[in-house]
Amino acid sequence: MAKQNSQFSVAIVGGGVAGMTLTIALAKRGINVQIYERAPQFTEIGAGIAFSPNAKQAMKKCDPAVHEAYLRVATSSGSPEKINTWYDFVDGYTDKDTDQWLFDVTRDAPADGCHRAHFLEEMIKLVPESIAHFNKHLENITDDGGSSPLTLKFSDGTTAEADLGNDGIKSSVRGLLFGKDAREAKPTYTHRYAYRGLLKMENAIKALGNDLATNRTMHMGQDGHVLTFPVAHGKILNVVAFKYDPGDWTDTRLVVPTTREEARRDYKDWGIKVRALVDLLEDKLDKWAIFDLGDHPVPTYAKGRVAIIGDAAHATGPHHGAGAGICIEDSAILAELLAVAWSRLEEQSTRVSKTEVLENVLKVYNEERRERTQWLVQSSRASVELYEWRDRLCKRDPAKIKEQILWRNHKIWRIDIDDMVAEANRKLEELII
Repeated sequence: MAKQNSQFSVAIVGGGVAGMTLTIALAKRGINVQIYERAPQFTEIGAGIAFSPNAKQAMKKCDPAVHEAYLRVATSSGSPEKINTWYDFVDGYTDKDTDQWLFDVTRDAPADGCHRAHFLEEMIKLVPESIAHFNKHLENITDDGGSSPLTLKFSDGTTAEADLGNDGIKSSVRGLLFGKDAREAKPTYTHRYAYRGLLKMENAIKALGNDLATNRTMHMGQDGHVLTFPVAHGKILNVVAFKYDPGDWTDTRLVVPTTREEARRDYKDWGIKVRALVDLLEDKLDKWAIFDLGDHPVPTYAKGRVAIIGDAAHATGPHHGAGAGICIEDSAILAELLAVAWSRLEEQSTRVSKTEVLENVLKVYNEERRERTQWLVQSSRASVELYEWRDRLCKRDPAKIKEQILWRNHKIWRIDIDDMVAEANRKLEELII
């Protein structure tokens, strides 16, 4: 690890994917960084997670060790010929004795996934203990508008200096930037919820057959879809069953307890394979409401020397399997911009003050990231309509659905992180030197 410097300090609030990868990236570059997590330890909610080619590029840009950590826990499809298959799309609503194959979506790189907790365990090893602080719930950020450091106040009475704030979907930083009662500060219900499960692979194979169980599969249907992919090096099948809900989400919690019987009722009209998957879920389940920031996007990702990144800025539904990867892109861009800022300040080659340098870092970050990330939020909403036969143009036409999915996925996958970073750095240097 590079030697730490005190030219400026960065405080990161929240230990999600964005916060963790940014912390690792800044520590790698020798920038003084501290991370503050409200929980007693770093934790991840959910089960399976997957990363597309753009995300893997961003991991390497943050720190090659992040990509290596992912590879240690990543699991590909069980069939060698399907290594590059993102998903096999099948008709999960059929009345036949097996789900009818409709089409597949492939890419030029392996499609894999892992258990979130396993990836987190590997990333924790990359965060020095001395820079991680727990049980820290942010209450306020004070900025005097001058050259003095920002002050973060936590609920336990402690304070910290900061040049950047980051948090998750229920971001306290977002509320502080735009007002806690502002529409932009609050995520909204996307009218979908999901049941999640982790099944022993041997049980899944008995119920589904080897091909459906061991490979990445999207079971399409009317007003719902069920996706599965192997994790834990093929020992476990990750299951996420989504259901359209025309009503409102009235609970204050995003995750509520339910039972397998409720899931059975939701999928009672589906095909035999989907019903078999639901039967394998635990008796007691959690139902996850899918919220995002699509109805009222935040107008900017930065104000002064405070920024929001990751889910705090652009929480999206999971229907591209790209939300976490886009968060890592944020981390890569911001880490590189801050590294340029540090270097120029060290060389004393800037024509503006340190405060202005850091404000310009966040200005460029906002300009570079907002369009792409906001597009993803809306595209995720459009994609789930395709999976659930609700798109008014494509309806149930496999060829039209595939065409739309490919167009959307290629916009996510086929980018060059190095070019993205170079463009951001060029814009920053135009502003500060």
